[in-house]
Amino acid sequence: MFLYLQVMDKHRLPCYKDEEAVVTLIAGAGGTIPCPGFNCTLSTSVTWYKGNKSISKMHRANCVKNGGLQLCTVSQHDTGRYFCDKHFVEQGVQWTFRRPVAVTAIPFEEVSASPRITLPDESAPQEVELGERHTLSCLVHFPYEVNFSPQVQWYMNYGDKGGKRNLMQTESQQCNRVTFEEYLVTTEALIQQVTALHLKHTYTCMASNSAGISNVTVKLKKKIKEKWPSLISYPIASLLLLAGIAIVLRVKWLELQLIYISRLQSEKVDADEKEFDVFFSYVWTSPHHEAAGLTRSAQSSPNSHDSPSPFEPFNLEHVIDNLRPPEVVIPMVLEDLWGYRLCLMERDMPPGGAYANDVVHAIRRSQILICVVSADYLSNSNAVFVLESGIQVLLQSSTLKILLIRTSRTSACFEQPDSPLPSVVQRALKVLPSLDWNLGQTESATGNFWRSLKKALPKHRVRSHFP
Repeated sequence: MFLYLQVMDKHRLPCYKDEEAVVTLIAGAGGTIPCPGFNCTLSTSVTWYKGNKSISKMHRANCVKNGGLQLCTVSQHDTGRYFCDKHFVEQGVQWTFRRPVAVTAIPFEEVSASPRITLPDESAPQEVELGERHTLSCLVHFPYEVNFSPQVQWYMNYGDKGGKRNLMQTESQQCNRVTFEEYLVTTEALIQQVTALHLKHTYTCMASNSAGISNVTVKLKKKIKEKWPSLISYPIASLLLLAGIAIVLRVKWLELQLIYISRLQSEKVDADEKEFDVFFSYVWTSPHHEAAGLTRSAQSSPNSHDSPSPFEPFNLEHVIDNLRPPEVVIPMVLEDLWGYRLCLMERDMPPGGAYANDVVHAIRRSQILICVVSADYLSNSNAVFVLESGIQVLLQSSTLKILLIRTSRTSACFEQPDSPLPSVVQRALKVLPSLDWNLGQTESATGNFWRSLKKALPKHRVRSHFP
């Protein structure tokens, strides 16, 4: 298969013209876009395009008559570059001759309205400061014109309306077409330094087009500076006070929230909506407490045969005599003696579940979270997660209460645990309600502890219909 390429001088081509066709159409009416050179051949086959898209695929009302494209109703969107492809055969060669047409849709041919000035407002004098610069701005809306050439000027008027008028120098002028039918022109004139003499003159913005002239005249008045006697005497002190309050609120906002929710805000909680009275969180006491008269085998080991676990029958006298740690004593007192329903992780958490989700769910289903906080507790990531989750639940819903039982308040490990605590936990430890547990304390102190604990517990227990 062979392809023959013939190169011809453009002036020898049939229907050739150098100039580009230009057509202007009026929006809202019908219009015709003629095809240049349509009558130079006998063929009447013409295809129209707008850009690279065929007019036949544009789904709009049109037709082709005598080679011209007839638009039933012209709109502003019809502005663009069109092409007509004329097809004919000459000397056995099939030709497609394309001619461009530049089309502009306009809203109307003749302007019937004068410009409209929206700024300045002649009913309101402009305030100025003596010795300062002042800019006079004039915003004018011009209707569309085919040959648009906006004329906007500022004039300074001396005395009455019949007095002398001087043209002011224009600092800047901007012109933007804001709609299909309208332009917005902004013109500014500058007074370099306002004097008392300027207050005696008036200033006129004048705009004109082929339909007419519009103008607006304004006056200047001296700006009165407002005085604040109450702040003049103590301006620095007032600013420092406001800044100090803002800084304290920003830094202490979390602590203030926790204090309000946990101590001041009191919401009635329906015990029927809860599954547990108490979520009890602790870690087993480490061997370093032997110096205080405790041994892990005798007091805190969950596998010890000499001391009962938290789940054995409660014997108050036996427990106190042996100075058992709080993670052993408190669960037995709460459940066996006082009848509260406890959630203990090793006993009541379902095995094989999602640990984080199960912990948060159990906390939400409890009336109060009690954490036995010690150096071992704050060094245990799982225990810290429980406390942090409880704090987040407390901030979201005040139906939960949190109580900390501190067992080693003066311990260096408590002040500076091995692993850095989350910021929310560090700040919450300072403000959450707490009780102190001291091994070997007096009988009076022990009685005060149990009375305070009883007072902090929920007044209404959950019903037994929960599984």
